[in-house]
Amino acid sequence: MYESFRDYAKSVKPMLDAAFTDHLARLLGYEGSFGLPDGINLLNGGKKIRGSLLCLVTAALGGDLEDAVPRAVAVELIHTATLIHDDLVDQHRSRRNMAAIWTIEGGRRAVLLGDIVFASAIQMMSEMGREDGLIVSRAIADVSRGAYREPLDPSSLLQEIEAEGADQVPYEKIINLKTGVLFGAACQLGAVAAEVDTDMCKVWSNYGRKIGEAYQIADDLQEVERCLNSRSISVDDLTGLAPALLFFVGESRPSMLKALRRESTETDEELQRHFLAAAGIMKAETERRLLSALDGIERDFRYTDFYRIACKAPWDLIRMFNEADGPVSLP
Repeated sequence: MYESFRDYAKSVKPMLDAAFTDHLARLLGYEGSFGLPDGINLLNGGKKIRGSLLCLVTAALGGDLEDAVPRAVAVELIHTATLIHDDLVDQHRSRRNMAAIWTIEGGRRAVLLGDIVFASAIQMMSEMGREDGLIVSRAIADVSRGAYREPLDPSSLLQEIEAEGADQVPYEKIINLKTGVLFGAACQLGAVAAEVDTDMCKVWSNYGRKIGEAYQIADDLQEVERCLNSRSISVDDLTGLAPALLFFVGESRPSMLKALRRESTETDEELQRHFLAAAGIMKAETERRLLSALDGIERDFRYTDFYRIACKAPWDLIRMFNEADGPVSLP
């Protein structure tokens, strides 16, 4: 039997990879060919974390894996589409140590490909049932809103921070929409696949949402720690981290404004102190959200091995993330 979420995810990943590749080939009209073009084939990578979590929730609730897999594929399609769009918007030229799709297909085709993948996920789930279709369509709308709310331009961020009453960029909303929503949708779909009641579906949706928020805080924390180690940060990176820093350390606002104006790569002592304070608070907040992920799931007394793994999964996921991206040791 599995000892951790890592073990479980490793066991279902080959099945999810095969189902994902098959659907993508049919979606893009390559069924029966010798394979996907090199550019499109880059979409097949990834850890399938969200899909694996969906399958685990179904198993923990006594459902069948065959009912979970198509829903897991839909969730992974949504995640893939967001990465296609994000890489183009952020002008990231690589993804998973390979070329980003837009660098091969061009910006226009990358946008269209992301749109096709989004639409396919909605169609897939709508054909499975009204509830599945609603969960997926709402998730895509929310994830898109989250991406839209992220500060991308340093000058625009400066204006927002300087505006009267704008003491902080809405970090809580950003991490919920950007990451929490899709984790929540994955776990809700896992509960739907197990055919549990509406109340329990909501409980497991909260489970996934809190894991996703913790996952995003852990991601931002790594960036904060890298800045502490290097004692430098580009204006673009500072723009991306501004919502977290302002949320966790509100008094950092003057230092943030000064750093954004001078566009310096070096962080002064004051900003370093704020980053250090944020790091400590973010670690504690990650733990708090992981604990809150378990709120309510104890109502379902299915103390099986899968249920036990689901209770450990929030912490397993963060460990997997930190190990995959390389833990950052502070000086």
